[in-house]
Amino acid sequence: MSLYKSIFIMLTMCLINSGWGAQQHKTNYREKEKEVLDQILGPGSYDARIRPSGINGTENNPCNVHINIFFRSISKIEDYHMEYSVQFTFREQWTDERLKFNDYGGRLKYLTLTEANRVWMPDLFFSNEKEGHFHNIIMPNVYIRIFPTGSVLYSIRISLTLACPMNLKLYPLDRQVCSLRMASYGWTTDDLVFYWKEDDPVQVVRNLHLPRFTLEKFNTDYCNSKTNTGEYSCLKVDLIFKREFSYYLIQIYIPCCMLVIVSWVSFWLDQAAVPARVSLGVTTLLTMATQTSGINASLPPVSYTKAIDVWTGVCLTFVFGALLEFALVNYASRSDMYRDNMQKKRRESELEHAAALEAADQLEDGTTFPMVVSYYKPLVRDGLSKDKRRCEVHMPHQERRSNCCRSWLSKFPTRSKRIDVISRITFPLVFALFNVTYWSTYLFRQDQDNE
Repeated sequence: MSLYKSIFIMLTMCLINSGWGAQQHKTNYREKEKEVLDQILGPGSYDARIRPSGINGTENNPCNVHINIFFRSISKIEDYHMEYSVQFTFREQWTDERLKFNDYGGRLKYLTLTEANRVWMPDLFFSNEKEGHFHNIIMPNVYIRIFPTGSVLYSIRISLTLACPMNLKLYPLDRQVCSLRMASYGWTTDDLVFYWKEDDPVQVVRNLHLPRFTLEKFNTDYCNSKTNTGEYSCLKVDLIFKREFSYYLIQIYIPCCMLVIVSWVSFWLDQAAVPARVSLGVTTLLTMATQTSGINASLPPVSYTKAIDVWTGVCLTFVFGALLEFALVNYASRSDMYRDNMQKKRRESELEHAAALEAADQLEDGTTFPMVVSYYKPLVRDGLSKDKRRCEVHMPHQERRSNCCRSWLSKFPTRSKRIDVISRITFPLVFALFNVTYWSTYLFRQDQDNE
């Protein structure tokens, strides 16, 4: 029995020892990450102040950094300050031979850091930046991944307000090109070169919504700059925005057309209705001036003429012309009254003079020569009317047309009424001609810019 007991104790001890050894041989790879980080980023093995070597560990070649951007949102595009705000995820990737490590058979895919100062970083900056900040809620939105091959991936979420020089000659039928420029601040192209990532260097969120613009497309390019201290690597992405015209059609163009048409109502009012015509002209003029000042308040004071300036200027001229037309009608009306009074007085004086002569003749010899003269007057008029009709038959077509216009205008006895009638036709025709010229010109120029 003692022999069996001793064998059982020995087997039990062997099983316990084998389980303890298996537990000891089970590797904790989270602990290995700490060991690897201490090994590759230790003070004696890595210095973040020294840039990595070039391709294949060559010391003389520059370090190549590949850039990738994902646009999350574009919050606003401001015309007055010529700037736009954007939020994006910025990624850059490069290779640092000093950061290679053992992946333990693929168990360590990459190491993650949140402190950018632990490794060497490219000194990239945004050259057209006005304002910017990182995001720190709830934790800083940044990470660094170190791969076993020594490749380093840096990713961060950034919000920037960037300058966007605009050409507003075709406003609001324009397209604007806003750029995002990234360059090296201190390292020249001998030490650091930026490249766009080969596959999809720029991505845009699918549900991108802008209130008054549409993102048509974007282009990536290189923009290296040479200064007195050397040549610096630079990348840029051009965002092409098309302005949504429907907003301006409803808010600007249709109200201006309505104001111009309302100013023409005064042509149909009686010329004696002075308060109504004056108040209508002044009200439309002030409303149009307020509309113009409100439009210009949201735009920068540029030195050239914009398309909206041409439109508002012409509309303001039409409204002002309608007010001046009433001034001319009022002046013509007073002239007509003065002429009618003078003709009336002249007729009265002629009648009095003729009556006096007739009375004097009757007193002298009792004959009535005025009756004979009046008897022959219809014959003279008939002869003159026949000659006039004969001349009109042989008259050229243009002269006959002008006579038709004169005969049509003769239906309106006063000059003031004729001015109103001519204005009712002239103002709408000229405004329609202006619309055809305006839209054909600027839409054609817009198509040329697209090409």
